[in-house]
Amino acid sequence: MTTDLNQLETDLLTQVDAAGDEAALETVRVAALGKKGSVSELLKTLGSMTPEERKERGPLINGLRDKVQTAIAAKKDTLAEAALEARLTAERIDVTLPVSEAPEARGRIHPISQVIEELTAIFADMGFSVAEGPDIETDYLNFTALNFPEGHPAREMHDTFFLAPDEKGERKVLRTHTSPVQIRTMTSKAPPIRVIIPGRTYRHDSDQTHTPMFHQVEGLVIDKQANIAHMKWVLEEFCKAFFEVEQVKMRFRPSFFPFTEPSAEVDIQCSRKGGEIRFGEGTDWLEILGCGMVHPNVLRNCGLDPDEYQGFAWGMGIDRIAMLKYGMPDLRPFFEADVRWLNHYGFRPLDIPSLVSGLTS
Repeated sequence: MTTDLNQLETDLLTQVDAAGDEAALETVRVAALGKKGSVSELLKTLGSMTPEERKERGPLINGLRDKVQTAIAAKKDTLAEAALEARLTAERIDVTLPVSEAPEARGRIHPISQVIEELTAIFADMGFSVAEGPDIETDYLNFTALNFPEGHPAREMHDTFFLAPDEKGERKVLRTHTSPVQIRTMTSKAPPIRVIIPGRTYRHDSDQTHTPMFHQVEGLVIDKQANIAHMKWVLEEFCKAFFEVEQVKMRFRPSFFPFTEPSAEVDIQCSRKGGEIRFGEGTDWLEILGCGMVHPNVLRNCGLDPDEYQGFAWGMGIDRIAMLKYGMPDLRPFFEADVRWLNHYGFRPLDIPSLVSGLTS
């Protein structure tokens, strides 16, 4: 009897020691101390023994039970400590490293998209809405309705991309400016009209400051009393808000555009000291846009009486003013899809321009 109990004790303690996890340890416990376990079966035999046998074997069987219970409890503590140590190792945080950005914060808003949002916020505060149109336009809307008759020399300045003739023999064109949307707006909406028109435009040009596809924003105001004074105020307020300066001087130089009369190029006061362009100070000038009063022929082409209505319009390159504001020396990377460039010049997704919180906050 003693030999059998010693062998059983050795076997059970070996199994307890070999248990690799709590599940394996529980299997050993049930096999030894469960209802039908080997130690439990021995305990059941005590009831059928004589008093002398019970006195002799009882302490041995109970001692075996206690040893197995103690070994299981100790092993359980060891396994729990090892599991905790493994968890702490796996979940360790190196507080010396920078906190990683959340996935939703890693993307960047392209500077063009950001500047369009800035333009929208500024002009919306002045009562303007946003108008849009297709990139592929008819020759009439892109040229003729804007006072570019066929053969007009000004068409050569818009050397661009024409599509193959359609079934009617008409050749549509990738729009050279967003001005066709002005025609679409004036023919579909009754005055008063106050809109800005941001969008892609196309011209056959490519160098450090020009690309075949670029972005332009135009503005249009049509009313019975809209005049040059109103235009100058709108443009001055825009420049102060966009470049975030308190005051800015502007210079209007006579120019020529087929769709406006009179027409002007607009220069803005700036300083070029230290290789940086700073607005609202200095004695230099930088051309940023063109503008003028809407030509009477354009009004007639849209079914408006120039004796009753008048208005003004302006246009500027979104890419160009983005370069000026954010110090980008080359236009070409705007369209090269270089993630490194976008991480440097791009904006966080929640940096929404607002005249209250700041355009570039």
